[in-house]
Amino acid sequence: MSNDKARTVDFSLDALKAGDPEETRRFVEANSEVVYRLALRMLGDEQDAEDVLQETFVKALRGLKRFEGRSSLSTWLFRIATNEALMLLRKKKPDAVSIDADREDDEGQPEPVELVDWCCMPERELLSDESKRHMEAAIQKLSPALRAVFELRDIEGLSVKETADILNVTEAVVKTRLLRARLKLREDLSTYFGSQLPERRRHGKE
Repeated sequence: MSNDKARTVDFSLDALKAGDPEETRRFVEANSEVVYRLALRMLGDEQDAEDVLQETFVKALRGLKRFEGRSSLSTWLFRIATNEALMLLRKKKPDAVSIDADREDDEGQPEPVELVDWCCMPERELLSDESKRHMEAAIQKLSPALRAVFELRDIEGLSVKETADILNVTEAVVKTRLLRARLKLREDLSTYFGSQLPERRRHGKE
């Protein structure tokens, strides 16, 4: 089920807080796919994503009685999942950049980069399995701070406000980090596609 569909399902908060098994099943089924997908893209490992999925719902179901409804259930669940993914990332990679490590220069302008014009690349090449794998690898190279914002905003389609609430940062920080993430990805992909153009010219494919 897509994130949009999951967020349109109506749940009875009272039933969930009371531990109603049917409502709990609906809640878990409606959100499992999107939580797993977020964790997998954050961590790049299926077993780690499974662990995050399990921990997210364990903590969510335990914490439902304290849920005050100041955000939507889906936003609250994303907050738990994102925190779990980031904690696991730090545990496995202690030298990884902290989610707040680049806060000090969030208001600075990203450095300009030289970008390759992709106009000459055919659509099938842009959408090839190899290109998609390179895109996934490029996302994994983003710092946790930038990766989290990119995943929540551009992949899961959450609003700036929802993303800010989940990450406990301001909306301005979300916008700046998203811009930086997009520029870094575009620079990485421009280098990749730029290396493809000379090869295509040598083989007369342009």
